[in-house]
Amino acid sequence: MVKSPANSTVDALLDLACREGVDVRPTLVRVLTDLYVQKPSHTADEETQYVELALGLIQTVDAATRAAVAASLRSYPAAPAAILAKLAALDTPAPDIWPSNAPEIEAPPLAPAAADLLLHVPPVDERIELFFAATPEERHLILTNLDVTRSAPRLPAPPMSDIARIEKAALERNQQDFSRAIERALGVSRALADRITQDPSGEPLVVVAKALAMPSPVLQRVLLFLNPAIGQSVQRVFELAQLFDELTPEAALQMAAIWQTTRRQRRPVHEPVYTEDERRSARLTATPSQRRPSRMRDDLPLRAKTGR
Repeated sequence: MVKSPANSTVDALLDLACREGVDVRPTLVRVLTDLYVQKPSHTADEETQYVELALGLIQTVDAATRAAVAASLRSYPAAPAAILAKLAALDTPAPDIWPSNAPEIEAPPLAPAAADLLLHVPPVDERIELFFAATPEERHLILTNLDVTRSAPRLPAPPMSDIARIEKAALERNQQDFSRAIERALGVSRALADRITQDPSGEPLVVVAKALAMPSPVLQRVLLFLNPAIGQSVQRVFELAQLFDELTPEAALQMAAIWQTTRRQRRPVHEPVYTEDERRSARLTATPSQRRPSRMRDDLPLRAKTGR
């Protein structure tokens, strides 16, 4: 049987979800569910996407996570029936095993809003990994819902020279210069700038473009030239351009605020690293009075030198 694209997405998620022994699937299914219930209505495509992704995830998580998901969906009038039925089937006790006088187990508290998970779950690396480990479908859901719960401070408008520098590096397929340019313009660490630049899916580039108020034609040229994994797929470029149109500045700025937590304090313009640098600097900054004696000795008349 041929797997649907959404099923393939779930399979890819299951491969990516475990990072260094920490299973992020429980957090991810809560995030996706909280993002889903934040919007009062959904298109048919959005609902299908959520249902198929959530069905794949809830089978892999613990009972407490399923209870939290069920609690969120019960308060949502348009909760997908397929998800509720699956949750009920997974958590219905077998006959004659669950005693009738068993004490009720209090359901865990509702999962925090998705934006709160991304903004406040420590440490920083986990917040960023949650986004980068997600598939394009999950990234789309995260980004298109981030602006519904809180506002983010706006970045200072970058000078046109920064946008021009970013575009020039992309057209030249110079990923190193591109990373340096977005590090400077967005205020993130160099390591994260490299990760954004080299991401094979492209959503981080859309976030950068929207956060910096980059014109849409410039983004399209960046997508076509910077990364062959993106530019060689017309469908991928089209999907990313569509995401750019749907993404609000507030959502992009919230994600940028998360990324900026990786920023390190800038080093001074010049900082001597080697002892020889310090010695050279000392020689160059020596006062005239410190250097004058040797010259005076060389300039003494011959008669003074010979004692005549």
